Amino acid sequence: MVPHLITALTGPINELEQRILDSMPAIERWFRLEWMEHTPPFYTSVDIRNAGFKLAPVDTNLFPGGWNNLTDEMLPLAVQAAMAAIEKICPEARNLLIIPENHSRNTFYLANVVQLQRIFNMAGLNVRVGSISPEIKKPTTIELPHGEKVVLEPVIRSKRRLGLKNFDPCTILLNNDLSAGAPGILEDLHEQYLLPPLHAGWSVRRKSRHFQSYEEVSKRFGKMLGIDHWLINPLFTRVQGVDFAEGTGMEALHSAVDALLSKVRRKYKEYGITEKPFVVVKADNGTYGMGIMMVHDSKELDHLSRRAKNKMAVIKDGQQVHDVIVQEGVYTQERVHEAVAEPVVYMMDRYVVGGFYRMHAERGVDENLNAPGASFVPLAFQHSTQLPQPGARPGASAPNRFYMYGVVARLAMVAASYELEATDPNAEVYD
Repeated sequence: MVPHLITALTGPINELEQRILDSMPAIERWFRLEWMEHTPPFYTSVDIRNAGFKLAPVDTNLFPGGWNNLTDEMLPLAVQAAMAAIEKICPEARNLLIIPENHSRNTFYLANVVQLQRIFNMAGLNVRVGSISPEIKKPTTIELPHGEKVVLEPVIRSKRRLGLKNFDPCTILLNNDLSAGAPGILEDLHEQYLLPPLHAGWSVRRKSRHFQSYEEVSKRFGKMLGIDHWLINPLFTRVQGVDFAEGTGMEALHSAVDALLSKVRRKYKEYGITEKPFVVVKADNGTYGMGIMMVHDSKELDHLSRRAKNKMAVIKDGQQVHDVIVQEGVYTQERVHEAVAEPVVYMMDRYVVGGFYRMHAERGVDENLNAPGASFVPLAFQHSTQLPQPGARPGASAPNRFYMYGVVARLAMVAASYELEATDPNAEVYD
């Protein structure tokens, strides 16, 4: 499916697309060299926004749900990538245990778990689903809307390993972002691979650290390509000690918003962009589109409703928000069936395996689409992630557009690998 773009087929994005296509061999070599030095996250999804004048990642998820939104045509790519990833980590692996989120009755989410089960099963593994939720005390079968079902079993922790009754896995795949912290049951495992590692969870991870790594990556990539890295990088800053409920730290937030808006204004002026800049204030840790607010003018912060304050003060699993990231807002100029849309790209190991458009009929081009009411349309990725069409007019070819998405998503994945190295508690420190 090709999105309907409301941007004209000229301008910076199409020049960027052309530059990326012309530099494809250099780009692929650049990624290859990165992966010789750094380990990709086990799996990743990246939300991208295409403003017509810039294309940038706005969120990178290291525990992606939503695998059920990938089409059957994308499965072979995912299975191959899963095989490659497992082979690197534990070539003799036989059993894989998936640990899902604890909200075990959400059937959309569980359809995603079933899809992961399918992918790793096809990659040659026995796969079962083990819940760490206190509610799951015995094997529990949940019927899903399309005739599928999933069996959640209570995990059993022995002294040094984690498994299920009569099931000892060599690899444990976390599909739980640990927003409420890493439970002790997952710590100090012996000779078992936990993927992703515990420090990838939101109890340790910070968006500001990720985008700092991404800025570094985008500068180097931009230099290689001979482009202004701002075209692929959202500006950001971090503000600590904010309490929306109590109203503390709001002055610092005010000045951060003002400073970032004026930086963005300068870039808009440089590129002759007439849109009005905005910023996104979001919790520095956390997911599910919670704790997010769009701001066009810092004065808006003086008049937040009680509801807006409450929405910003607490995120998933009741976690209080104290540190926020103020990020340059990236418009989305993509439309699917007249609804505003943004691409989400899925990767496993170092490979792009597919993706979809997240669309929202009730949201505008400068709003968060990861909200109740969003729907998903698969990207026509199956022939296109690594197969662009040289010679096609920029902006007119779906494979070229998707190749470009894949490049930007992989840059975010490289940034995530830097970020995980920086926070690894077991990393060797050299003086």
